[in-house]
Amino acid sequence: SVRGCALCVVSFLNFMFVFISGADLVRFLSFRAIYHNITGETVPDSIQWSEALQDRTVLSSLVVDLLLLALFTTQHSLLAWSPVKQTLQSVLGVLTRTAYCFSTALALQVLIHCWQPVTGAPCLWSVRHAPWSIWFPLLCFLLHFFCWALICSIIIIFDYPELMGIKQVYYYCLGLGDPFSQKSPGAQRLLTHLRHPVCLELCVVLWFLPALSLDRLLLAGTLTVYLALAHSLDKQDLEYLCIQFKTKILTLKEQHSDVRHFSACKEK
Repeated sequence: SVRGCALCVVSFLNFMFVFISGADLVRFLSFRAIYHNITGETVPDSIQWSEALQDRTVLSSLVVDLLLLALFTTQHSLLAWSPVKQTLQSVLGVLTRTAYCFSTALALQVLIHCWQPVTGAPCLWSVRHAPWSIWFPLLCFLLHFFCWALICSIIIIFDYPELMGIKQVYYYCLGLGDPFSQKSPGAQRLLTHLRHPVCLELCVVLWFLPALSLDRLLLAGTLTVYLALAHSLDKQDLEYLCIQFKTKILTLKEQHSDVRHFSACKEK
């Protein structure tokens, strides 16, 4: 139908926008921070903290960055609040998750492009002496690359189409209902408590850098606290994960045993 085609177009455009925003986030959190240290664009050691804390430019940059972080965390939490989700569900229907992802990506774009680097205050640490000035940024780059690859893998495992709102539209067009309601009660409970399954990897990306500036400290500290508060896993969720893990191990063992049995029969 025309409605179904329109929903698919909106969902696809949102997917492209979120994908581009994710690539911009990787560049913002990892590559730009590491590259600045390699090229020597960090703050010189001659600047003292007493001077920096009296500099209006430094204070104004921190205020702007704090407001940007407040905008992102408020948007991300407000749209996940049950009364707001129910209101959006009644208005947008199947596009509720799409709207949530779009608004999150838009808030990220505002944060990335309006972020004010603090260049008038000393870094809390900065690796500048040879040979670590060469090897440590390379180590950071490799670790960040591994973390981002792991983040992408975890997101795919956690049903990426459903998190992006694509699966909701697809199921609606086929008349299959809500994909989240078709998951097992244990999976629903886990996803409700753990919508950010990349906390540890993202914390490594935020903190493991060759140079930590004052604005980066504000960014890393705020997002780390936000990620920690966003989780509400309990014993029942952990038991569900353990059961699923044991089931996967048994399935792999059975498949391996079947393959060996088939190979032995074939040889006979």
